[in-house]
Amino acid sequence: MKEWRVKRLSGSLGAKIEGADLGAPTNSDIDRIKSLLLDHKVLFFPAQNISKTQHTSLGTCFGPIEGHPNLKSAHPDHPDLFELAASQGGVADEWHSDLTFQQRPSVMSILHMVKCPPVGGDTMWASMEHAYNELSEPMKELCTGLTALNDALPHNRPDKMTIHPVVRVHPVTGKKSLYVNEHFTRRIVEMNWSESKAMLEYLTNWIKSPQFTVRYQWSEGTVGIWDNRCTQHYVLNDFDGERIIQRVTVVGDKVEAASAPRWSPSLSKRPLTATSRHDRQLALYLKDMGQITDSSPE
Repeated sequence: MKEWRVKRLSGSLGAKIEGADLGAPTNSDIDRIKSLLLDHKVLFFPAQNISKTQHTSLGTCFGPIEGHPNLKSAHPDHPDLFELAASQGGVADEWHSDLTFQQRPSVMSILHMVKCPPVGGDTMWASMEHAYNELSEPMKELCTGLTALNDALPHNRPDKMTIHPVVRVHPVTGKKSLYVNEHFTRRIVEMNWSESKAMLEYLTNWIKSPQFTVRYQWSEGTVGIWDNRCTQHYVLNDFDGERIIQRVTVVGDKVEAASAPRWSPSLSKRPLTATSRHDRQLALYLKDMGQITDSSPE
């Protein structure tokens, strides 16, 4: 067995792995990647240069894979692989976990850097487990009783919505992580709109704290693998020229809450006003789910 060299990249998360061959991984290799991913949350494998077929095959080693629900694949012969090119607007420069507008967001993502600029275009990841652990005890207690509405507005599909806990539990490690992001999370369900706005602003700024992050400078042919259940990521839009990534995602598992919601959804009971619009999306979702009978705030 070829020796793998593992180098930690920050105190919070991230490791670079050298000596692996992701083009033809063995069962032992896959088991080792799973173990390293639990330890480091995001892994980087330089100089892989895998083909599209090898890329999708690697994804299936971890479970069923799925194409992007809102973006078409640029490769019809590989429908579960999608491509993001900077020239086509494919720069995800907001902090997010992938696909949190779905009931079962992806378990993990596997990214292959096909073309990168000579300078810039790095990606940052943040550990949501670390971010949760560093909250004060009163804030932890509050967050674990809350849920949040997520939608696909960044993909022009605000009608695609779901509710997730603000704090989720990792199904393998049992550890707690914050689970809101500035890209897809719209509303704290149990708070009124102004309270929700303040809470989300605090939490989404908190997770950006440098001590929770790692920053990776790409080279072409590198493969990045991350656990989408306990991390967020962000692309630095600081480059000129083209940047092309190809990605496959592993089908998600159920999002387990750290605690059941401790309060009911907050919807205005006052007559319709200019601010009622802030309740309408939540009301529509709750009506669709059969939790209320009228989609208009009273």
